[in-house]
Amino acid sequence: MLFRSADEGCCFLLQDNGIEGVTDPSGLFLDQRPQPVAGTAITVTLDGKRPLVGEIQALLATPSGGSPRRAVSGIDHARAAMIAAVLEKHARLQIAVNDVYLSTVGGMRLTDPSSDLAVAIALASAYVDLPLPATAVMIGEVGLAGDLRRVSGMERRLAEAARQGFTTALIPAGCDTVPPGLTTLQAPTIVAALEHVLDLTGHPKRASARPHRPDSASTEHNDW
Repeated sequence: MLFRSADEGCCFLLQDNGIEGVTDPSGLFLDQRPQPVAGTAITVTLDGKRPLVGEIQALLATPSGGSPRRAVSGIDHARAAMIAAVLEKHARLQIAVNDVYLSTVGGMRLTDPSSDLAVAIALASAYVDLPLPATAVMIGEVGLAGDLRRVSGMERRLAEAARQGFTTALIPAGCDTVPPGLTTLQAPTIVAALEHVLDLTGHPKRASARPHRPDSASTEHNDW
């Protein structure tokens, strides 16, 4: 009989020859693609004490009629709605007029508020149709006032990101311990975080063209 800590989870894969344990499960929850695409962001959550890297995907589409649709999988529906409202209010991204689809990769369930920032960045990336670098992770809780809050276990999360080969972490301000090989971009608010994202994508902050919108409405809005 094998005894383990009650706050540590194990991952298994169902293969043709039976169930096999996965010693390093972080790769299970990432979409293996050759090039980054818009609407995706990577975060590091904690399953008990074990840090796991996961990917969030967002898609905005023009409503086919009636009220815009909201479809969420693997993420708390109420928190997703709250994050979209924060982006509307504080970052002036008009997301509410579009159909919104949010999902995690590999069936991962993200109940930890530390994934809030990744959800927000995935939505913003889909909104302006700008892909993020595949080497960046987003960790932090988003408040209703548009502020970013630190989360528990940040050192373990950053260490796992560095071990997995990520080079940049977008996190709330106030983190002093950073593992070698990892650069942190620290932001006190969601607006400041979006400014950092523009630096990562190489998109000019004072672009003359308006960002792409999935819907065809002509309502005025501001760039990031």
